[in-house]
Amino acid sequence: MGQGRWRPWLLPLLGLAAAFAVAAVDASEGDADPLYKACVEECQKTGSLKETSVKHCMAPTDGQPADKSWYTQEPLYLQWKEWNCKSECRYHCMMERENERKQLGLQPVKYHGKWPLARASVFEEPLSAALSALILVLQFNGWLSFFLLLYYKLPLRPETHKTYYEYTGLWHIYGLLAMNSWFWSAIYHSCDTFWTEKLYFSSAAAFLGYSLILAILRTLNLRDEASRVMVAAPILAFVTTHILYLNFYELDKGLNMKVCTAISVAQFLLWALWAVMTRHPSRLKVIFVAIGGVVSVFLEAYDIPPKWGYVDGRAICLAVAIPLSYLWWSFAKEDAEMRTSAITKKTR
Repeated sequence: MGQGRWRPWLLPLLGLAAAFAVAAVDASEGDADPLYKACVEECQKTGSLKETSVKHCMAPTDGQPADKSWYTQEPLYLQWKEWNCKSECRYHCMMERENERKQLGLQPVKYHGKWPLARASVFEEPLSAALSALILVLQFNGWLSFFLLLYYKLPLRPETHKTYYEYTGLWHIYGLLAMNSWFWSAIYHSCDTFWTEKLYFSSAAAFLGYSLILAILRTLNLRDEASRVMVAAPILAFVTTHILYLNFYELDKGLNMKVCTAISVAQFLLWALWAVMTRHPSRLKVIFVAIGGVVSVFLEAYDIPPKWGYVDGRAICLAVAIPLSYLWWSFAKEDAEMRTSAITKKTR
C-alpha cells in the first residue's frame, strides 16, 4: 500500500473529525436551584438533613454554628476520597432534590457539572468503575496474549531473535498506555477528586493521541524510522501541550471533550477507510470496531441523563467498549500473524 496513495486522506479526515467534535458544557441547573442551595446551607450549619445526620459534619454545640469544623477524623482508606461536610451535604441534598423532582415528573439535571448518580459503599459511580476495571482486565489479557503469540508461537529472526512483525513495539506501547488509561478511569469513577480527575483526563488524552499515531503508521504502512518520526512528532507535541494546559493552566472539560472527540473520530475513520480499501483478513473486525467506536464517542458527547440511579451515557459507552477491546486485540494478533507469514515467505 503506497504512502502517497494515502496522504490525501489525512486532511479531510481531520477536518471531518473536527467538524463533528461536540462541545461538552457543564450545566449547572441543579446547583442553581434555590431549594438545593438552601438545603446545602442548612445541612452545613446543622450537620443533618431532615432526620438524617451527616457523619462528616460536626453538629453545632451551645448555640454556636459549625463554622469551619467540617471535617471529622476519617479512616486512612477514606481520607484520600476527600469527602467532607460540604461534599456530603451536596451529595445528600442532590439526591433528596432529585427524588422530589422525580415525584413531580421532572427529568434529572446536573449538579456542579455532573449528573446525579447514586453511590455504592465507597464508590461514587459504581457501574462505571466496575466496567472500567473489567476493560482494564481485557486490555491486560489482550496485550499478554499478543506478547505470547509474538515471542513464543511465531518465528523470530534468527540473527537478532526479534519479531518479524514491524509494529511490535508500537503495539506494546499502545497496550501500556491503554492499561494506564483504564486504570485511572476506574480510580476516577470510584472517587472524583482534584488529582484523580487530572490523572484520568491526562492518561485518556495520551492514550488517544498515541492511538491516532498508531492508526496513521499502520494504515499508511510506514516502516522506516524517519517517516514514523515525521508523523509522530507533531501529534506528540500537540497532545503534550494539551495535557500541560489541562494540568497547569485550566482543567477545561469542554475543550478536552472536543480534542478527544476529534482525535477519536479521526482514527476510527482512518481505520474504517483502510479496512474498506484493503484485503486484510480482519477487515470486518476493524470496520465493526470503527463503527462501534464512533457510536460510543458520540453517545458520550451527547451526555445521556442517568437512569435507575447508576446508568448514564458514560456507563453505556464503557459497556460498548468491552467487546470492542476484545476484537481490537484479536485484530492486532491476526495482523501480526499475517505480516509474519508474508515476510517469512519472502525470505525463504
